[in-house]
Amino acid sequence: MLRQALLGLSRAEGVKRLTTTLPMTAALVRRFVAGEQADDAVRTAAALQAGGLAVSIDHLGEDTNQAVQADAVTAAYLDLLGRLRDEGLTSPNGLTLPAEVSVKLSAIGQFLPNGERMALENARSICTAAQLVGTTVTFDMEDHTTTDSTLGIVGALRADHPSTGAVIQAYLHRSEADCADLATPGSRVRLCKGAYDEPSDVAFTERHQVDLAYVRCLKVLMSGEGYPMIATHDPRLIEIALDLAARYGRGRDDFEFQMLHGVRPAEQRRLVAAGHRVRVYLPYGTDWYGYLVRRMAEKPANLALFLKSLVSTS
Repeated sequence: MLRQALLGLSRAEGVKRLTTTLPMTAALVRRFVAGEQADDAVRTAAALQAGGLAVSIDHLGEDTNQAVQADAVTAAYLDLLGRLRDEGLTSPNGLTLPAEVSVKLSAIGQFLPNGERMALENARSICTAAQLVGTTVTFDMEDHTTTDSTLGIVGALRADHPSTGAVIQAYLHRSEADCADLATPGSRVRLCKGAYDEPSDVAFTERHQVDLAYVRCLKVLMSGEGYPMIATHDPRLIEIALDLAARYGRGRDDFEFQMLHGVRPAEQRRLVAAGHRVRVYLPYGTDWYGYLVRRMAEKPANLALFLKSLVSTS
């Protein structure tokens, strides 16, 4: 019931307009989303990097249901990468952790006719542009029906762009095996819990089961030869990750933490002050309203996370 109501709100233009005008909700949007334009994202990324935080920028747009939209999203990423280079936020300028981009394959054509080929071609264009400006691309994971397709495209991209990042959602039953396949030299893997409302036959649904699955996947990545990107705001999992890094002899440059923009910013700064790498997932674009509401609809527990973050800076 709550999920359906939230999904309905994500399509309600009147509610969106109200959200942008009410002071409290406008502040909520500014906290979690950089803005609607690439300039907003670059400006916010520069401020975060000045504070010692790396960023991964996600372009938010409407659902892609035509090839022209996929081309437009691809062009937006190419423009964004050029702006990041021009502002000195990529590695040719000597940065250890350059600003990178996160891309959903569905946004660049994955679900269209001949979608896998289209998405791969567009993804190659983005990866080539990223390599030229001195940064990387991580491809987001969506619901479980896209996992094989997404991992297949990432595998193809890694032939020419070996630093291409993959995302694994720990709550899927298959994810421990996927982590083992991906934990190879040079491989970058973002491990998150998973946000979609998946059936119990493909995913763990109880919180403690998801946490245990996350730790199992984390052990595989930490003991492997790749570069783990630990996407969590959970204090227990952060401490477990630090313990596992020490157990497997990983230095502070051999893994990183990732958190959403606006969520637990004090913890992000604390980890940076302790010498750890932290990357902030930074969304921007015209579909910011849909992004916020869908994140809550996909897993209503996210609603509590967002509301809690409003009353706490930790």
